[in-house]
Amino acid sequence: MHQAVKITETAYWLGVNDRKTALFENLWPLPNGVAYNSYVLIDEKVALIDTVEVSKAEQFIANIKQLLNGRKVDYLIMNHIEPDHSGAIHEVIRNYPDVKIVGNKMTFSLLDSFYGIIPNKFEVKNNDILDLGTKKLQFLITPWVHWPETMMTYETTEKILFSGDAFGSFGTLDGGIFDDEVNLQYYTDEMLRYYSNIVGKYSKMANKAAITVKALDLSHICSTHGLIWRSNINYVVNLYEKWSSYKADQGVVIVFGSMYGNTELLADAIARRLAERGIKNIRIYDASKTHISFILSEIWKYRGVMLGSSAYNSSIFPSMEMVISKLVQVELKNRVLGIFGSSSWNKAGVKVLKTFAQESEWDFIPESIIEAKGAPSKIDMEMCIQLADAMYDKLAEKTKV
Repeated sequence: MHQAVKITETAYWLGVNDRKTALFENLWPLPNGVAYNSYVLIDEKVALIDTVEVSKAEQFIANIKQLLNGRKVDYLIMNHIEPDHSGAIHEVIRNYPDVKIVGNKMTFSLLDSFYGIIPNKFEVKNNDILDLGTKKLQFLITPWVHWPETMMTYETTEKILFSGDAFGSFGTLDGGIFDDEVNLQYYTDEMLRYYSNIVGKYSKMANKAAITVKALDLSHICSTHGLIWRSNINYVVNLYEKWSSYKADQGVVIVFGSMYGNTELLADAIARRLAERGIKNIRIYDASKTHISFILSEIWKYRGVMLGSSAYNSSIFPSMEMVISKLVQVELKNRVLGIFGSSSWNKAGVKVLKTFAQESEWDFIPESIIEAKGAPSKIDMEMCIQLADAMYDKLAEKTKV
């Protein structure tokens, strides 16, 4: 899209779509691309809110000029200075040399470290107001959602929240810009994958931000990635509050690492018993095939987690080592955990999983640990039933609470 999209009489979306980048932050797959959203408020003064990734700067500046038709940009508000949102800052300054760069104290420390000394800084603090004429902008400092300088900007007249990365998602905006123009499930899934991988480690701070947002009178939420929310605001705020509180749906995610298929046989046996007991949401992932970003998203969604690994070089299978490393890093809480695996001469795979179980502080099911030697025996398969039953009972118990 090369044109601005009107949000209200004075607010416009000026985002761009990126369908070429394969990995977000050079880590997370983008099979559906990603959008970089910037916004313009046109009043007696003109405020530009965030920019876009540098590869899209030329198109971005052309869009601004077309919309403003000769008017200058008075303020550039930097809610978040990660390069996918600040990358075009030098182009904005070059085209509008008198622009004032608005941010908090931490904003400017990081901006200068990324881009050299930035001129015309305008520092704001929590709840400060910037007067554009008939419109007023209130700044809400929300650190660690998901960098230390992050903040949100609230337009108090038309009740628009420019939320930075909060409420953002992966996925390009394919025609639909607003939440009532698209299939919400698609963006909800990509929003959870974005949240769990990018923001999830900072859930405590994200939860504080969600509570702050919930108290606002809102007509729109405008994130730097993904949809503009105008018809389902309670839906998206409640999702954020749920995810940042580590609440989950009933279901079980089974993740395994297997060289020759023996650990996978155990995973299938556990899943079958869970289905017999009435669990509808069961997801099985081979950690060597499915990228960790998708696995983590599913673990964030469902309460039950089964981790299985074969032994490998006197340790855990490498792809499962990555899974538990990521789980430790994001500090996810409030899950029920079962473990299983297989070995030949060395039992290190399950041993490492036991250590994770003890350190994670999850609700661990220790009485039914399965460790098959070589191919699973009849006894191993019977233990799969016991482990699945124990998981079912734990999940049922938590449902009653």
